[in-house]
Amino acid sequence: MRVFILSLLIGSAFLLQAQNKLDKKVLMTIADEQVTVKEFMDVYGKNNVNNEVIDKKSLEEYLDLYINFKLKVKEAETLKMDTAQAFIKELEGYRKQLAKPYFTNEKVSEALLQEAYDRKLQDVRASHILLRLDKNALPEDTLKVYQKAMELRKRILAGEDFAAVAVEASEDPSTRDREEIPGKQSFRPGNKGDLGYFSVFDMVYPFENGAYNTPVGEVSMPVRSDFGYHLIKVEDRSPAIGNMEVAHIYLSLPINAPDSLDKEKSERIQRIYEEIQGGMKFEEAVKAYSEDRGSAQRDGKLSKFTVNRIVPEFVETVKTLEIDEISEPVRTVYGYHIIKLIGTEAPGSFEEEKTKLSERLAKDSRAQKSEQAVIAQIKNENGFKANEANLQSFISQLDSTFVSGKWEAPESLSNDNSLFKLGKQNYTNTDFIAFIKGKQSKQENLNAAQYARQLFSEFADQSSLDYEDSQLEKKYPEFAALMEEYRDGILLFDLMDKEVWSKAVKDTIGLEKFYEANKNNYLWGERAEATIYSITKAEDVARVKAILETGLTDEALLEKLDQDSIRSVRIKKGKFERGDNNYVDMISWEAGLSDELKTNVDKMSVFVRIHQVLEPEPKALNEARGLITSDYQTALEQQWVNRLREKYPVSVNQKVFDKVKSDY
Repeated sequence: MRVFILSLLIGSAFLLQAQNKLDKKVLMTIADEQVTVKEFMDVYGKNNVNNEVIDKKSLEEYLDLYINFKLKVKEAETLKMDTAQAFIKELEGYRKQLAKPYFTNEKVSEALLQEAYDRKLQDVRASHILLRLDKNALPEDTLKVYQKAMELRKRILAGEDFAAVAVEASEDPSTRDREEIPGKQSFRPGNKGDLGYFSVFDMVYPFENGAYNTPVGEVSMPVRSDFGYHLIKVEDRSPAIGNMEVAHIYLSLPINAPDSLDKEKSERIQRIYEEIQGGMKFEEAVKAYSEDRGSAQRDGKLSKFTVNRIVPEFVETVKTLEIDEISEPVRTVYGYHIIKLIGTEAPGSFEEEKTKLSERLAKDSRAQKSEQAVIAQIKNENGFKANEANLQSFISQLDSTFVSGKWEAPESLSNDNSLFKLGKQNYTNTDFIAFIKGKQSKQENLNAAQYARQLFSEFADQSSLDYEDSQLEKKYPEFAALMEEYRDGILLFDLMDKEVWSKAVKDTIGLEKFYEANKNNYLWGERAEATIYSITKAEDVARVKAILETGLTDEALLEKLDQDSIRSVRIKKGKFERGDNNYVDMISWEAGLSDELKTNVDKMSVFVRIHQVLEPEPKALNEARGLITSDYQTALEQQWVNRLREKYPVSVNQKVFDKVKSDY
């Protein structure tokens, strides 16, 4: 058995070696361009969508198609269509899309995707205290704000009320009441730090992390975002309700309403609820009592919403209801509500949500985690190492104008001093200066050295991505092949449009000549010229039949029916092939009036008059323009290909091709 297996392995190795040798052979030469067996078979395999066993006939057919394809591309190159700006721009757009997967760390992306899905399954309600801090703040300023946040946290952990501390110290303006300024702004109560409910992607990523990683009832450590430091208290975490559809009965209440009005509305909403409990339909109560006139016209229905779109008291109530259940009165900042749950759409399975989550991830700041992992990998693979001495020398020559956003590099800096290398590529002071010119902006909180190092970090990262992008075709043959396909495909489309598709549509004289030469290819089958009379009222059938039997023309028939006030007859006249009309098919095609044809489905009686039977004849150009135009395009293409074959020499190595047919 061992000997048998070994002989199989050795035999397979020899076959593979022979196959590799054949792959490298030149199969054909098209206009001085050599095409190997592998190039041809790779394209054949990609287009052989049925994965059927390759047979000699299909290979021979595809060889002809492939030659035609390469000839058209060669013609496009001869016409310099590949140098047109529109072509270059379109191809570059496709390249950016095709290159994206090579700049994504799969493990990081999968982890972020799973994290996003897990969070989508939960709704969180949280409050926060914000201490503002510029994202480019100096270390000493950052430390001061962090220490202040820690002091506030200690006070809360020692027993102080989170909401009270938020009103006192938070720099989020929505926390405190906004006082009324007559004629300018109305009174608005503060939320005391309560942000209500939210889910994944509703908050900036650092805040989202803090909220989802903090247990219910606890206060997080200071969380840094671009806005500053946050202390986050998680009030509630519950299974995600997803999209909600509800109806409500609403009694409005001004935000600063006096207690007497609040009491009046409270008692009124309670009486409405009691009427519903006593048997009044919810929809009737909406029309009779709701002060939301917009939704009242829709039985109280509101547009579908998610938890972050409505006040938390509303969400809390909906989460307790079953479908069609009606809540007790609920007080919100806007007034009083009685809520009926119509339906919910909870998140689906991971596979169902994956595509939408991936799209959101790509646009979210957390996608930078995947990019940073890719950058680190690129730097590692290409031996990135910064020249700290040269960088420090560069920074030492900067002055205060560097943070003005209008810095101009002195000549002493424009040189080839190396700042770092990637592979064999050297990046110099001159390269860094060019990057700075396109990125610099005025800085309030950074000195020249700090800003230079920040820009250098961005420069190194962007250079790493650009370097990897320039190497994609070399590193990944499949990417190079795909780009070649897109390049050739765009060229071919543009040239085919010029030489065949648009030409066939615009060349009306050529189309007419083609039609005249080939019109016997576009024949009508045997047709009956007939009129169909449909009678929808049974009591009119006998009278209409008697009129039809007199042999009146259709025009005279219409006048007679109008005189006799018969309105139940529909008339359809035309030329019909077999299969065009069920009633015409039901009778023998002989001149004259048919017997009554009854149909239970349409509940009417039908008569058909055959005027004459027409022998097969050519269709008019306008009767088959689409098909004729398509055939004309095919003819134009064949004529064009024939000219290309005369223009560009084609040579197939038949011996190699015979070997391909026998071996593959």
